[in-house]
Amino acid sequence: MKSIHKKMIAECIGTFTLVFGGCGTAIFGNVGFLGVAIAFGLTVVAMAYGIGHISGAHLNPAVSFGCFVNGRMTGKEMGSYWIAQIIGASFAAAILWMLVKCTGGTPGTFAANGFGNEFFQGAAGYANCDAVGAFIIEMVLTFIFLMVILGSTDSKGAGLHAGLAIGLTLVLIHLISIPLTNTSVNPARSFSQCLFSENALAWKQLWLFFVAPLCGAGLAGLCYKLFQKDSK
Repeated sequence: MKSIHKKMIAECIGTFTLVFGGCGTAIFGNVGFLGVAIAFGLTVVAMAYGIGHISGAHLNPAVSFGCFVNGRMTGKEMGSYWIAQIIGASFAAAILWMLVKCTGGTPGTFAANGFGNEFFQGAAGYANCDAVGAFIIEMVLTFIFLMVILGSTDSKGAGLHAGLAIGLTLVLIHLISIPLTNTSVNPARSFSQCLFSENALAWKQLWLFFVAPLCGAGLAGLCYKLFQKDSK
């Protein structure tokens, strides 16, 4: 099997696990925002050590884009990762939808990403964040996420502890932004939940959860090049 095919399979499995574990906890778990944040972080830690040596465990088109901008992968390889990530995330969402039906429930918002009172419909704990605020928080947090990823996986970075650093950062990111956007920083995660969400605004607001994370990731990829130049 070609190396790129192995990487695609790994990314598909990894992104499936991220969505199944993180969004599954949000849909079925009675654990609050903290529990959901920890669930997303744990899935990343698990996959970082499970498949990181195969594909790098990006699990996220924004991560792959940041790596591409930083020069760590080619455009063709990034495109292959994106396909695998979208497929894995969508398959996980489909199974979660089936489980909702099996329990006699309805999908509702289905852990989709969005912003504003109209999207969250007065649900407890959510803030009334407008599109500008949602764009800023998603872009900034993705930037931070990529800076940690690029730094911890650098040859002079955290080494074997990189997966833990990345997972804990994702926990922090969720603690900050679940009340604002339900936390995306991951276009594949956002797209997959939209497929089955009954919230009419999910598709209308989806563009933001592609553009903002990609902008943040691209900026981080460029920014980290400055540190790489200084370390030479």
